[in-house]
Amino acid sequence: MLDVIREQWQLQQSIILAVLTAGISGLLIRYTLSAVGQRWVRTYHHTLTFILLPIITLVITKVISGNLTLSIGMVGALSIVRFRNPVKNPFELVVLFSLLTIGIAAGVTLKWAIMLLVLVLGAITGAHVLEKIFLLRNTPLFSLSFDEGLPANLIETKSKMPIESLLGAEALQNVQLDKQSDTYNYRLAYRTRQETDEMLVFLRGDPDVEYVNVHYSNNLA
Repeated sequence: MLDVIREQWQLQQSIILAVLTAGISGLLIRYTLSAVGQRWVRTYHHTLTFILLPIITLVITKVISGNLTLSIGMVGALSIVRFRNPVKNPFELVVLFSLLTIGIAAGVTLKWAIMLLVLVLGAITGAHVLEKIFLLRNTPLFSLSFDEGLPANLIETKSKMPIESLLGAEALQNVQLDKQSDTYNYRLAYRTRQETDEMLVFLRGDPDVEYVNVHYSNNLA
């Protein structure tokens, strides 16, 4: 009896270790890309994609291992999601994969379905809580991306001279030089109204700034 319990515990340990390795590996790759200047990985959706996709793949592998029929069925089902359904960003595709994997896993073994459900919910909730904590410190955890449909407070400004302090700002979405009027056009995005108002005060105090326009999001404080 003790041998059976010990064997089951060792199996559970190997599963936990595999899940942690998969999730942490994805997170390390995300932070390595961010460290070398790849800003696209800093968004909320890409961060969760890097965490969840290796775990989902692990669950798929465990569920279909040793079952050729189920393996073929899984490939066909995932192909439908990938090629028949239009997606806006990688995270949306990962969510669809996770929903499909949970359904298939539930039909084979409930423990994998429940584990994946808990991990997905934990990752989403944890990312949301961490984002709120970092926002309270005025240090956003994620970069903004309009492709992800996230709400943002927008500032559009025009200046006769380049504003050097904006060039390296995380909030800067794009900058254009209008050769006809010889002016610089900046577009910035902020998550909080406080950050937006602080930038407005700065821009309105700059004598070279000719125009400032702000669009507040109703979803953000």
